[in-house]
Amino acid sequence: MDRREFVRVGAIAGALAVRGNPLDADTLANREESARLSTNSRWFLAPFELEEATISDLQARMAAGQLTARSIAQQYLDRIAELDRKGPTLRHVIEVNPDALSIADSLDQERKAGRVRGPLHGIPILIKDNIDTADRMTTTAGSLALAGSIPLQDAFIAAKLRVAGAILLGKTNLSEWANFRSSHSTSGWSGRGGLAKNPYVLDRNACGSSSGSAGAVSANLSALAIGTETDGSIVCPSSANGIVGIKPTLGMVSRAGIIPIAHSQDTAGPMARTVRDAAILLGIIAGADARDSATSASSGRGQADYTRFLDPNGLRGAKIGVLRKNFGFNDSVDALMVNAIDVMKRQGAIVVDPVELATAGKFDDSEFEVLLYEFKADLNSYLAGLGPNAPVRTLKDIIDYNERHKDQEMPFFGQDIMIKAQAKGPLTDKAYLAALAKDRKLSREQGIDVAMNKNKLDALIAPTGGPAWLTDLITGDHYSGGYSTASAVAGYPHITVPAGYVRGLPVGMSIFGRAYSEPTLIKLAYAYEQATKHRRAPQFIPTLGDG
Repeated sequence: MDRREFVRVGAIAGALAVRGNPLDADTLANREESARLSTNSRWFLAPFELEEATISDLQARMAAGQLTARSIAQQYLDRIAELDRKGPTLRHVIEVNPDALSIADSLDQERKAGRVRGPLHGIPILIKDNIDTADRMTTTAGSLALAGSIPLQDAFIAAKLRVAGAILLGKTNLSEWANFRSSHSTSGWSGRGGLAKNPYVLDRNACGSSSGSAGAVSANLSALAIGTETDGSIVCPSSANGIVGIKPTLGMVSRAGIIPIAHSQDTAGPMARTVRDAAILLGIIAGADARDSATSASSGRGQADYTRFLDPNGLRGAKIGVLRKNFGFNDSVDALMVNAIDVMKRQGAIVVDPVELATAGKFDDSEFEVLLYEFKADLNSYLAGLGPNAPVRTLKDIIDYNERHKDQEMPFFGQDIMIKAQAKGPLTDKAYLAALAKDRKLSREQGIDVAMNKNKLDALIAPTGGPAWLTDLITGDHYSGGYSTASAVAGYPHITVPAGYVRGLPVGMSIFGRAYSEPTLIKLAYAYEQATKHRRAPQFIPTLGDG
């Protein structure tokens, strides 16, 4: 890791209080400990006008003439240059859009002419570098094997964002190939982008694979971001970076034009600092798409405006189940969850504790089998659609490229998962079909559905994960525990919302349920968020010094 000498400034706390971010005793204690352990590595936090700004804040200031789309975009670009490229070198943004400011100018002209497209008009957003844009940005999944690749058309969700008036500010770094290359990978690292750091404590991991999207939103490098998930890749980085992440029901959001892992689990989703902003973004990107057959099943079940479900009293009378088997991996996380349950009870929720997913852990092997088969088939299909100028055309080409460029692509970990996927046959194989059927049965009707029906629940909760682990490029990730798999395999919705901090490191709480229950989950997440207001901006502490 690049260790830089930061400027130590004693008036940081006062500057933050002026900006409306009071520091609690826990944060101050962490700051003092960090200063003691790392006195030569402090980062000067200059005031940032847009820190923690929401969509509503930005729209109000544009409407009042205090800001323009161009000035907002320029401030975020300057912030990226200051913190991502220099300073703590966060490495959350893999590429900025060279046309961002000209797009902003056009949107400002529209506003002057009396046309405002909606809540995202003039709002900058970062999207993960596995989402196609047919512009001057490339789409590479973080891999040098796809360097220079420009797809023939926008991903469906990128096109929807443009129509809504959002400014595609750039692409975010990620765990290369969405963390489906090696069983010994380090989350947040890609050959093209380097290592994305956790903005709360820089030597801690940002989790993956949407590490750059989560870290960028948390560090106020953009107003919003889009991530993608196959199993945990939206919710884990959202939890570790102290933001809200929504993994929608499979098929609510089109995957057309997104570099895939597996069509039975993949989805894109919103990442934001507030539940309201995440709900706004979900309404924009959801919708049926002829290029993605999975979206036909969700036709008529999505919402154009999820903000109408935002209710500060939304926990009152809600019946919520607690997955106790997902506790126990960290005492401090357990304490945060106990506090969260107490908050819910005080807000009028009926809590059923414990609730069991009887099939949990019984489909881990079949999940991986399905992902291996689908990765080969789906990635080959994506690459074939890039046209004659594609730098690589098959998974085999990528494996060969990585072998030829070991120093750049495999300095820390290999590609055993890719090799296993390449060995798989077609999607007509009996082994694949049996594994897929097992996944669906155990995660859906014998898993989440039966647990919720038996207890007449509105939602289930569990800790999303633990505090971010120390990044380890030698032995890989050190994931301690949490929740994501049952919802991911079932294709059911899952929201994570900040639940507190362990020594200054964020921890999220998962709220999840049946297919198409996004309105209920958003209502519950919003009510919890409003009752707690746990979110606070990161301070880029170099280390906690605890080994």
